[in-house]
Amino acid sequence: MTKLISRRRVLTGAAAITAAAILPRASLGADWRPTETVRLIVPAAPGGSTDVMGRLLAAHLQTAWGQNAVVENRSGGGGTIGTAEAVRQKADGHTILVGNPGPNAIAYSIFRNMKYKPDELQAVSNLIRIPNIISASPSVPVKSIPEMIAYIKANPDKLTYGSSGIGQSPHLTMAWLLQLTGLKMVHVPFRGAGPALQAALGGDIQILSDNLFPTLPQVQDGKLNALAVTTTERTASAPNIPTVREAGADLAKFDVSSWFGIFLPKGAPAPVLDALNKEIKVFLAREDIKTSLGKMGATPDYGTPQQFTDFVTAETAKFAGIIKQEGLQMDAG
Repeated sequence: MTKLISRRRVLTGAAAITAAAILPRASLGADWRPTETVRLIVPAAPGGSTDVMGRLLAAHLQTAWGQNAVVENRSGGGGTIGTAEAVRQKADGHTILVGNPGPNAIAYSIFRNMKYKPDELQAVSNLIRIPNIISASPSVPVKSIPEMIAYIKANPDKLTYGSSGIGQSPHLTMAWLLQLTGLKMVHVPFRGAGPALQAALGGDIQILSDNLFPTLPQVQDGKLNALAVTTTERTASAPNIPTVREAGADLAKFDVSSWFGIFLPKGAPAPVLDALNKEIKVFLAREDIKTSLGKMGATPDYGTPQQFTDFVTAETAKFAGIIKQEGLQMDAG
């Protein structure tokens, strides 16, 4: 009898191991749940897109997991201060980083004194992508990228372009466009998107490179002329605005967006990674979230951890090339 029971136990255990081996990782990960408050570190001030996405996801996770999920804003250093804080935490799923191109792609090339490395973070999934937009003051006779290029060639040193700051995605957007076309313009950096927009509206700068919002409403009101969006496809928020790629063969590979994705500290167990990735997929599929994202001009961009890892690696390499050609080097705050 004893031998029979032992054999049954062995067979039962073997069956369990076999079943576990053939189950997809997502099925295993779906069983993980946090056991304490979940912190979502947002390496930016309240109110911006990174913060908005962090708060939307926190609310979803709190409901899905039945555990408190709180957003902590840790701004400064171009996003590197908050990111460094996340890197130092335990990789147990209770600390989540809401990332963006600044601290997770651009910073590695532009800052001399980086306090963390790419491999100290585990990519989970992207959340959204939002186009940047290039627009012009009505004071200059350009209404498209080809017209802007022709105007620069005919009127050297006549145009200036503004952005939210040196090394920010909008700045590197224009820097790359100029590199690809072999043209030059004077860059006027501002301390944030708001002042740059006001300068464009006031005619103090002729060209503005910015995130889609808050520029798009000014375009729709006729206060600025939209030249192009910077993603591979036109945005559903303004389908009449062409892409930079449509301007010519030199720009056929042009693709820049503001993206916002989720990372964990390095070493997160597979069940934790899978559970979080699964909830991000559910979150982005919700109709109310799709509506909210549409109002932001954003496109949901769910991916597997490997897909997001590959995307971030490619973004890091792209920005590194632009930064090297510009000769940009800064100290993190």
